[in-house]
Amino acid sequence: MFKNVGESTFEEIVLEDGFYVLHFQNESKEVQVFERTINSTFIQIHFCLRGNSKFLFNNGTYSFDVLDGRSILLYNPQRTLPIHLENQPKTTLVSLLISIEKFHSLFSKESGYIPFLSDENSNRKYYDDTEIKPTVSIVLQQIINSNINSSIRNLYVKGKVYELLSLHFQKDENVEGEYCPFLVDEQNVLKIRKAKEIIIDRMAEPPSLQELANEIGLNIKKLKEGFKQIYGDTVYSFLFDYKMEHARRLLESNQYNVNEVGIKVGYSTSSHFIAAFKKKFGTTPKKYVMSLQS
Repeated sequence: MFKNVGESTFEEIVLEDGFYVLHFQNESKEVQVFERTINSTFIQIHFCLRGNSKFLFNNGTYSFDVLDGRSILLYNPQRTLPIHLENQPKTTLVSLLISIEKFHSLFSKESGYIPFLSDENSNRKYYDDTEIKPTVSIVLQQIINSNINSSIRNLYVKGKVYELLSLHFQKDENVEGEYCPFLVDEQNVLKIRKAKEIIIDRMAEPPSLQELANEIGLNIKKLKEGFKQIYGDTVYSFLFDYKMEHARRLLESNQYNVNEVGIKVGYSTSSHFIAAFKKKFGTTPKKYVMSLQS
């Protein structure tokens, strides 16, 4: 199901019975309202990639926001949680609706570290609010931008949703105990998030680690440790992945040639950009564009 209302779009992809993907894109200046009935056997996971969404329950007496860069998980076997959503202007939201039966079939062996799958919590409501991991954000963008032949698109999206779930619930095996105190300091967390915004805004000419550390007011050691703790990757590895995804989306827009895209993401020569793109995606930018056209 696909709807396009002015500058707003909504798409619902039925992967199989009890397994749905909803994609909301509100590019208008107005709040967009969406309602959908859903029974108590479903888990809801909402990913806000940009903007702000508000969920209303009990006729508006209870509400919560899903903020930019955050994800919300809801599960309440005791009562229905119909979706009443208000998408603010300039908001991108992707939601997964999964029956608990389907979810159990995917994660039965991993139930030990997914809290609401444990025996003691099986009939309890569950709520979780977490930051979207960079790896998850990349997969979400791939789902949104999947301009694939319709006959195989559902298969592609389904594979990406499986990848999305595994990344979302994956424990970071590299996180050591000594990092925990770092995250307690909210000011440091804000500084690290500022660092991410800086390198994305200046991806074509990113600052050095020392310049970045100076700008956000942390030493290099805390910058490196904190960035890895929050985003699961080094500063420049994260930036490389982001640049390649941004380049891929620019190529898909058909508005720029390969050389122009390379310059936009910070490569002064097209050969360096082509090599980087091939390292990330296993194909050249030109071949990638040709595959879209075919």
